[in-house]
Amino acid sequence: MSASDGGNARAAGYTPHPYVGGRTAALRALAAWRMRWPGAPRVIVLTGNPGSGRSRLLTGFLMMCDPEYRKQLPLDDLDPATVPPDLPAPAVPSAAGRTAAQVLWLLADHFELAAGRNEDIFAELAAREEPVTVVVPDVDQAGPVRAAGEAARVVRDVLTPLAATETVQLLADVPRELATELAGTLPATQVQVIDLDAPEWADPKGLVLHAETALDAGSGAPELPYTTDPAARRALAEALAARAAGSRLTVQLAVQSLLMQPEGFDPADASQLPASVGEALDLHARRLGADPLTLRLMLAPLAFAEGEGLPVQLLGTLASAVAGRDMSQDIADGMLLAAPFIEPVEPSSEDDEDGTGAGAEAGAGAGAGAGDSRTLLRLMHPALAEEIRSGLPDIRDAQTRIAMALLEEVPQQDWAQADPYIRDHLAAHTLEAGLLPQLLTDPGLFAHADPVTLRAAIEAVPLEQLGAPARTYLRTAPLLTRSQAPATLRAAFLESAFVEDGLAPYAEALHTRGFRLPWRTLWSVPLAGVRAVTTASVAAVGEDGTAVSRPVAALLVPEGTPGSRTLPAPADGAVASQDGTGATDETAAGEGAGGADGDGEAPAGGRTALLLHDLRAPEYVDADLSQVVQPSEEDREAAPLGFSRGADYLRVWARADRRVVAALVSDSPVTGADLSPDGVLVVATERGVTARQILVAAPAAAPSVPAQRTGTTDADASHGLEGDHS
Repeated sequence: MSASDGGNARAAGYTPHPYVGGRTAALRALAAWRMRWPGAPRVIVLTGNPGSGRSRLLTGFLMMCDPEYRKQLPLDDLDPATVPPDLPAPAVPSAAGRTAAQVLWLLADHFELAAGRNEDIFAELAAREEPVTVVVPDVDQAGPVRAAGEAARVVRDVLTPLAATETVQLLADVPRELATELAGTLPATQVQVIDLDAPEWADPKGLVLHAETALDAGSGAPELPYTTDPAARRALAEALAARAAGSRLTVQLAVQSLLMQPEGFDPADASQLPASVGEALDLHARRLGADPLTLRLMLAPLAFAEGEGLPVQLLGTLASAVAGRDMSQDIADGMLLAAPFIEPVEPSSEDDEDGTGAGAEAGAGAGAGAGDSRTLLRLMHPALAEEIRSGLPDIRDAQTRIAMALLEEVPQQDWAQADPYIRDHLAAHTLEAGLLPQLLTDPGLFAHADPVTLRAAIEAVPLEQLGAPARTYLRTAPLLTRSQAPATLRAAFLESAFVEDGLAPYAEALHTRGFRLPWRTLWSVPLAGVRAVTTASVAAVGEDGTAVSRPVAALLVPEGTPGSRTLPAPADGAVASQDGTGATDETAAGEGAGGADGDGEAPAGGRTALLLHDLRAPEYVDADLSQVVQPSEEDREAAPLGFSRGADYLRVWARADRRVVAALVSDSPVTGADLSPDGVLVVATERGVTARQILVAAPAAAPSVPAQRTGTTDADASHGLEGDHS
């Protein structure tokens, strides 16, 4: 479709799109793409300068693609070439605030794919008989952490493979610096780049209409000479559009400024009309008799804000930190000054996601925000943030000041009392300040912070710069995000992970942070090939020479495992051959707690052996297998706890009322598990074996954490399970 046909549409008397107000050429190209018009490209890359109106155009187009929303639009009055056919709505996995993996799995969920890995998603889409239509907006806003560069990952890991899939009809809103890269992966016949700032796609008349509509007193503007008089309104709209050089955002900010504070504005003075977003800021400040730098410093915290927005109570503190002086009076007196450039936001979810009410009990101060009704503030447009940030002399220094100010707002350095914004986004600020590795030493922060956001920030740091606790967090993060665990359960998973990696002090610290943890991890061994476990006891001699019973964990391992004793073939020993755990198996295969094989028989090609480990201490036990005694069925049935298991999870429940007292999710398949009568849960996975003392309630004397084995404390980072939807 020719972009020059836009003028013909207006000449024909068609009504402009009620939301877009122009962009006829672009809408025609998008409609041709949607109806798969002969010669239309299979992939369209929509791009332009920040503030060019990409999001508005895409939103207006999607209105016409939605069968229900179409009923609310005057489609019969629009240019028919701009109206797409009445088809099922396309898939629209927005990239705003999401990681590349989240965008991809939103797509998989939409099409109900059975894929288990990322590459399987593209393969399943490619195998479809009918083409699918996908629209990906807001790629420039991708990622939970701005400085992590998630937009590039979305383009390379999601959009590029989608574009290469012949059964996918793709439309993506991409920043200019990535648009050429995406388009360059395809033959020219299959892709079209619509750059809204290029002459063929620019819409100066539509921009005038946009300004004229915003100035119309009939649309809610105050009654002023240039809002009530059509000729004056048209003249001012033309002057604004001419100065703005195609920027919808510049026109929008200029109109909001003069309508919010019309005093001192002369529509005949072209010097009061901004030519850029930066000029819109500065002209507004001067017209109100304020210093433009003061306005920029007031807005600076919002230019650095992460997530949905900045809590209003933190604005003054952070503005003072960036300015290096007290800005409280400027903030108090200057909300009218800042009003055209900010908007309030209501949080989209409850802050107290742990359900403990910890924030409400924290008292006054920053921590009192948790669970309360909180107002967030954000800038009207991301391009405003870029303009304000670019005007600061040192962005890293500004982020350092912000990070230090946020840390000072944490009451007694107790993350349970911290404002949710600080818990979840401090890492993002310290990342851009270059200080994130120094922050990653507090296990309390690891447990309380949103794992999606914290993981994204940590993954942006080179692995060699991370300390051992951060590496442990990084390998555990996929489990935290996949399970969507609340803070207490995140703390429990991390407590075990620290013990697994030889970081016992960090595990112990989590028991002092106010969490009601469901277990205390006693020991962990990185033992591969364990096929089954059971708790038992062996005869031993006490210090006084009397016979005692020593609790052990009996591990079924491959023959030749150091310290093990080979079992007779077939493996008919009482320990190895029976389940005897009292577990309820929830896997489809009906496996027993003996693990993958379940019956204790030797796997094909080799015999098995038994390895004994002390149930409570980090040491192996050398004993004659004939001395090993399992708990009787009566002992197990009399025990207060039982457990059930699936392929990668376990639940421990109280026998008296079937109440679940602990839930464990593993980042690798469970190959064996058992629960001793006194509540020690031993779990074997492909990674190793770990023992946890279940804490049904706060015990009078909690078992102590034994000294851990010596060895590396540097846990390798892990990308987690394939198909991690987070």
